[in-house]
Amino acid sequence: MAAKPSLCPRPPIYLRMLLLFFTLHLLVRCSTAAYSIGVNYGTVANNLPPPSQVATFLKTQTTIDRVKIFDANPDILRAFANTGIAVTVTVGNGDIPSLSKLPAAQSWVANNILPFHPQTTINYIAVGNEVVATHDKTLIALTLAAMKALKSALLQANITAIHVSTPHSLGILSSSEPPSSGRFRKGYDQRIFAPILEFHRQTKSPFMINPYPYFGFRPETLNYALFKPNGGVYDPVTKINYTNMFDAQLDAVYAAMKRVGYEDVDILVAETGWPSAGDPNQPGVSLENAVSFNGNLVKHVSSGKGTPMMPNRTFETYIFSLFNENLKPSVSEQNFGLFKPDLTPVYDVGILRNDPALAPTASSGAEAPSSVDQGGKWCVPKSDASDEALQKNIDYACSTGVDCKPIQEGGACFSPNTVRSHASYAMNAYYQAFGRHDFNCDFDNTGMVTDTDPSIASCVFQNFV
Repeated sequence: MAAKPSLCPRPPIYLRMLLLFFTLHLLVRCSTAAYSIGVNYGTVANNLPPPSQVATFLKTQTTIDRVKIFDANPDILRAFANTGIAVTVTVGNGDIPSLSKLPAAQSWVANNILPFHPQTTINYIAVGNEVVATHDKTLIALTLAAMKALKSALLQANITAIHVSTPHSLGILSSSEPPSSGRFRKGYDQRIFAPILEFHRQTKSPFMINPYPYFGFRPETLNYALFKPNGGVYDPVTKINYTNMFDAQLDAVYAAMKRVGYEDVDILVAETGWPSAGDPNQPGVSLENAVSFNGNLVKHVSSGKGTPMMPNRTFETYIFSLFNENLKPSVSEQNFGLFKPDLTPVYDVGILRNDPALAPTASSGAEAPSSVDQGGKWCVPKSDASDEALQKNIDYACSTGVDCKPIQEGGACFSPNTVRSHASYAMNAYYQAFGRHDFNCDFDNTGMVTDTDPSIASCVFQNFV
């Protein structure tokens, strides 16, 4: 019997090919956007390479696709022309009063944006930096006026792609623990932040914040700040157990925004980081901790997992900072950089191109915090680890985005159905995913690295050599 003709004939081949190309293009764009990590390019140093060399290095040797500078340095803006790397420029705090008037804002745009745009992709103008922390009432009162004036000047110059914002420290909050209690400082919530957030809503620009777990940790919360295995911090209102301080800080800001009715405004992480060196015996400062924080940060914000209060969101994030800056006032401040002035990495957090591991590692020029063995290595529980501790390890490892489906009912590693067996799988999955460093298998001293494959029958334990 002859087949019946289709009531919905297929479109011509060229239309189907065009549709396929368009779909793939969108997928590539979405995938790229989801993994974009930026970096703060500070220049408080006397030994840095010229901007042209920096721009070429970032474009050819790293996956960094955006930088934030703390001024509008014309040499830097020229250097990033036609690189595809987006630049955030900054208005100095001292310029805010004058720029609150439209004529001055128009002049600023004419001098600092128009000569470079669009050859240099400028995505944001940051108006000041942590203005509320200055306690200067004049600056605080005029920040929004300057933001509005600069936005108006951009629109009058027919520039719609550049957004205007201002970065805030977490000092804008009067309460942040637990995260659900987050609220803006009294007197600033309705008078300062609600109008700023209304501006962001109307202009579809992000609320910039500078969350630094480094400045918020205590000795007992160091692992919590570093994205390392820990017992977590429980929020009794939301019934959420937070396993890292970064998420808790972002959710505290979100809670504060929600209290004034602006939870729909996007959040951008303008600065965060961890120093790799400091003064002798300075708590929490080490190369190992910098690797752990920044390496896990990159994986976390790129995962699209979001935070407990803001699930399935990817936050545009700028690590502080690109270089170690030798003119900063203290040893720790001089050592926030991912790279040395000679462009060699202090350590790699997975942003270098042609890096098969894409895992956090220390540079050959510095003492590595722990080894990354290239043979068969797995992470398993110590024999004296309690079931209670191992259950916490399972909860933590599975909360970081590693694949724990095999230990769920029906999975290849569900049997034997014991806490220890499931913990073995989850702890190893975390260890393999986050770089195979010894400290990735510590789990509060309940884990150990072994060269004996713990796989059983169809339950195969990962081993990324």
